[in-house]
Amino acid sequence: MIKIFDTTLRDGEQSPGCSMNLNEKLQMARQLERMNVDIIEAGFAISSKGDFESVKRIAQTVEKPVVASLARALEKDIDAAWRAVKDANRPRIHTFLATSPIHLQYKLKMTEEQAIERAVAAVKHAKQYCHDVEFSAEDATRSSVEFLAKVFEAVIEAGATVINIPDTVGYADPFEYYEFIKAVKENTRGMENVDISVHCHNDLGLAVANSLAAIRAGATQVECTVNGIGERAGNAAMEEVVMGLKVRHDIYKVDTNIVTTEIMRSSNLLQTITGAKVQANKAIVGVNAFAHESGIHQHGVLANKETYEIMTPESVGLTKNNMVLGKHSGKHALKDKLSDLGYTVTDEELNSIFDRFKALADEKKIVYDQDLEALVIRDMSNMINEYELVDYSTATSEGKESKTIIKITKGDEVLEIVGSGKGPIDAAFDALGKIFGSEIKLEDFSIYSVTKGKDALGETSLKLSKGERTFTGKGISNDIIKSSILAYVNAMNHLEYFTERIHAHGEEN
Repeated sequence: MIKIFDTTLRDGEQSPGCSMNLNEKLQMARQLERMNVDIIEAGFAISSKGDFESVKRIAQTVEKPVVASLARALEKDIDAAWRAVKDANRPRIHTFLATSPIHLQYKLKMTEEQAIERAVAAVKHAKQYCHDVEFSAEDATRSSVEFLAKVFEAVIEAGATVINIPDTVGYADPFEYYEFIKAVKENTRGMENVDISVHCHNDLGLAVANSLAAIRAGATQVECTVNGIGERAGNAAMEEVVMGLKVRHDIYKVDTNIVTTEIMRSSNLLQTITGAKVQANKAIVGVNAFAHESGIHQHGVLANKETYEIMTPESVGLTKNNMVLGKHSGKHALKDKLSDLGYTVTDEELNSIFDRFKALADEKKIVYDQDLEALVIRDMSNMINEYELVDYSTATSEGKESKTIIKITKGDEVLEIVGSGKGPIDAAFDALGKIFGSEIKLEDFSIYSVTKGKDALGETSLKLSKGERTFTGKGISNDIIKSSILAYVNAMNHLEYFTERIHAHGEEN
């Protein structure tokens, strides 16, 4: 059985624009548990007060998966990681140290002997806290097999239960990686007693291929992320690894514990939380993954789906939109439906969602699952409400500049200003720029239809920048002007929230 180590909430969140707040992380963690991942890497506890709190809350919330926190090979990191995961039913400390010559020389300024001593000391320190300790050799694929064997033998003797051999910079080729993993396994005493893990980045588009090659070479754990999000070009996409093993079981002859019918829901939840949409032709979860436009393909599929479909849409949880509730539905029915969709909400959250559900039901004849999900995500993304939209009005006519008046509160302070532009949204952003300052720049802007129909909810996603920092925001409404304003305000609230996280921990990682 191949263990799935999901690092969406740690490595995935490091993807630019994909930061999540506490409520969003908790919902994603619950969905990962529903999907039955074996290990959730909940974060990097030492990195900030906010990260520590999210790891701690996830450890206290999920029941079945192992919950891990990343830690450098430093006692203070390991201490923080343990404090964050100690309440988990199955805690793990994941410590790492670079082993490649370039990292040892230029980043760590260590000799090989010093690196081995540091790695052993870190594992021994972590082992004082919990049985399950993972050691990662950062930049392993640019390290020598001989040196890795020395490091791994030493940390296994010190008590490591998992050895990770990552392709940190996405440099490896699948054929090369297969031979590399095989050589490390064969030349390291004690490897037969631990899990062999791989963590592949996608800089050359080979992360999934490398992960599958490593499994054939003897790896027993794959570290991956939903939708393949992560630093730079991202990580191995969990859904592609899992379905690759499932569809080509004849080759790999191994299984995972993943409930594959939860894959689509996990993908959609992450896209809604982060605003990072997957490409239409993305394998497994893209909107075109099971679409057939060619007449020849359509004819074949109608005759026998297996002519062009190697897996069914249902196997990954792809279903049609469902009409669910109406304006006469009660709070209990709403809570039951949210539970069916995989969301756990408190009574306070339910009251907030219910009020907006009733308002939406008055405006729409049909309420779909995706509408409800959008309401839940809006609540999560607005956890920190430094700024709140009170009201807006706009006026526009052919041949004249549009005018938009926006009223926003910040605590007890009321801010109201008028903006002008080529259209109502341009005018709204002009007003918001006056409120928040000219140093805020709009970097990206998009509007998606959440559901179908002329009364569909619109989801606006945008990216703003302030100096070298970028931050995202989301807004949901069946009024696209309002959803755009809400997205901008949400982005500014994210800026306030993550600025607090940075100030709470000023040390670079």
